[in-house]
Amino acid sequence: MAVKIRLARHGSHKRPYYRVVVANSRSPRDGRFIEEVGRYNPLTNPKTINLDLEKIADWQAKGAQPTDAVLALIKAAQEGPKADTQVKKSKKQLAKEAEAAKAAAEAEAAGAEE
Repeated sequence: MAVKIRLARHGSHKRPYYRVVVANSRSPRDGRFIEEVGRYNPLTNPKTINLDLEKIADWQAKGAQPTDAVLALIKAAQEGPKADTQVKKSKKQLAKEAEAAKAAAEAEAAGAEE
Protein backbone atom coordinates (compact mmCIF):
# COMPACT_ATOMS: atom_id res chain seq x y z
CA MET A 1 0.00 0.00 0.00
CA ALA A 2 1.49 3.37 -1.06
CA VAL A 3 0.91 6.01 1.59
CA LYS A 4 1.10 9.75 0.94
CA ILE A 5 1.08 12.79 3.19
CA ARG A 6 -1.05 15.27 1.27
CA LEU A 7 -3.55 18.11 1.46
CA ALA A 8 -7.30 17.52 1.67
CA ARG A 9 -9.32 20.57 0.63
CA HIS A 10 -12.21 21.72 2.77
CA GLY A 11 -14.14 24.96 3.06
CA SER A 12 -16.66 26.63 0.82
CA HIS A 13 -16.41 27.97 -2.71
CA LYS A 14 -13.38 30.30 -3.05
CA ARG A 15 -12.66 29.93 0.69
CA PRO A 16 -10.22 26.99 0.84
CA TYR A 17 -9.03 25.43 4.05
CA TYR A 18 -6.72 22.43 4.01
CA ARG A 19 -6.07 19.49 6.28
CA VAL A 20 -2.74 17.70 6.06
CA VAL A 21 -3.59 14.00 6.06
CA VAL A 22 -1.89 10.64 5.70
CA ALA A 23 -3.84 8.64 3.12
CA ASN A 24 -3.62 5.76 0.71
CA SER A 25 -2.42 7.16 -2.62
CA ARG A 26 -5.35 5.53 -4.43
CA SER A 27 -8.06 7.13 -2.29
CA PRO A 28 -9.70 10.39 -3.49
CA ARG A 29 -8.24 13.78 -2.51
CA ASP A 30 -10.97 14.57 0.02
CA GLY A 31 -11.87 10.96 0.72
CA ARG A 32 -10.85 8.44 3.31
CA PHE A 33 -7.63 9.04 5.20
CA ILE A 34 -5.60 7.24 7.84
CA GLU A 35 -4.69 10.14 10.11
CA GLU A 36 -4.85 13.94 10.18
CA VAL A 37 -1.44 15.42 11.00
CA GLY A 38 -2.03 19.14 10.52
CA ARG A 39 -4.01 22.06 9.15
CA TYR A 40 -3.26 24.91 6.75
CA ASN A 41 -5.28 28.07 6.17
CA PRO A 42 -3.97 30.23 3.30
CA LEU A 43 -6.58 32.98 3.78
CA THR A 44 -5.34 34.37 7.09
CA ASN A 45 -2.60 36.99 7.21
CA PRO A 46 -0.04 35.57 7.88
CA LYS A 47 -0.97 32.12 6.65
CA THR A 48 -1.80 29.66 9.44
CA ILE A 49 0.25 26.45 9.42
CA ASN A 50 -0.37 23.97 12.25
CA LEU A 51 1.57 20.73 11.74
CA ASP A 52 2.43 17.91 14.12
CA LEU A 53 6.02 17.50 12.93
CA GLU A 54 6.61 14.47 15.19
CA LYS A 55 3.73 12.52 13.62
CA ILE A 56 4.90 13.52 10.14
CA ALA A 57 8.43 12.30 10.93
CA ASP A 58 7.00 9.00 12.25
CA TRP A 59 4.98 8.48 9.06
CA GLN A 60 7.98 9.33 6.89
CA ALA A 61 10.01 6.76 8.83
CA LYS A 62 7.30 4.20 7.98
CA GLY A 63 7.63 5.06 4.29
CA ALA A 64 4.96 7.70 3.69
CA GLN A 65 5.85 10.14 0.89
CA PRO A 66 4.91 13.81 1.34
CA THR A 67 3.72 15.73 -1.72
CA ASP A 68 5.56 18.84 -2.93
CA ALA A 69 2.99 21.14 -1.32
CA VAL A 70 3.33 19.38 2.03
CA LEU A 71 7.13 19.53 1.81
CA ALA A 72 6.87 23.31 1.37
CA LEU A 73 4.54 23.55 4.38
CA ILE A 74 6.90 21.43 6.51
CA LYS A 75 9.81 23.67 5.56
CA ALA A 76 7.78 26.80 6.38
CA ALA A 77 6.67 25.33 9.73
CA GLN A 78 10.24 24.45 10.69
CA GLU A 79 11.51 27.95 9.84
CA GLY A 80 8.75 29.60 11.86
CA PRO A 81 6.74 32.71 11.02
CA LYS A 82 8.33 35.38 8.88
CA ALA A 83 9.41 38.38 10.90
CA ASP A 84 8.78 40.91 8.14
CA THR A 85 5.51 40.78 6.25
CA GLN A 86 5.08 43.65 3.85
CA VAL A 87 1.66 45.01 3.04
CA LYS A 88 1.24 46.01 -0.58
CA LYS A 89 0.00 49.55 -1.00
CA SER A 90 -2.21 50.80 -3.79
CA LYS A 91 -1.12 53.54 -6.18
CA LYS A 92 -3.58 55.93 -4.52
CA GLN A 93 -2.09 55.22 -1.09
CA LEU A 94 1.46 55.73 -2.40
CA ALA A 95 0.42 59.03 -4.03
CA LYS A 96 -1.21 60.23 -0.78
CA GLU A 97 1.93 59.39 1.21
CA ALA A 98 4.16 61.19 -1.32
CA GLU A 99 1.89 64.25 -1.19
CA ALA A 100 1.91 64.25 2.61
CA ALA A 101 5.71 63.95 2.67
CA LYS A 102 6.02 66.85 0.21
CA ALA A 103 3.68 69.01 2.30
CA ALA A 104 5.65 68.18 5.47
CA ALA A 105 8.94 69.08 3.73
CA GLU A 106 7.48 72.41 2.56
CA ALA A 107 6.18 73.18 6.06
CA GLU A 108 9.58 72.38 7.53
CA ALA A 109 11.34 74.58 4.95
CA ALA A 110 8.92 77.43 5.68
CA GLY A 111 9.53 77.03 9.42
CA ALA A 112 13.31 77.10 8.91
CA GLU A 113 13.17 80.37 6.94
CA GLU A 114 11.45 82.23 9.76
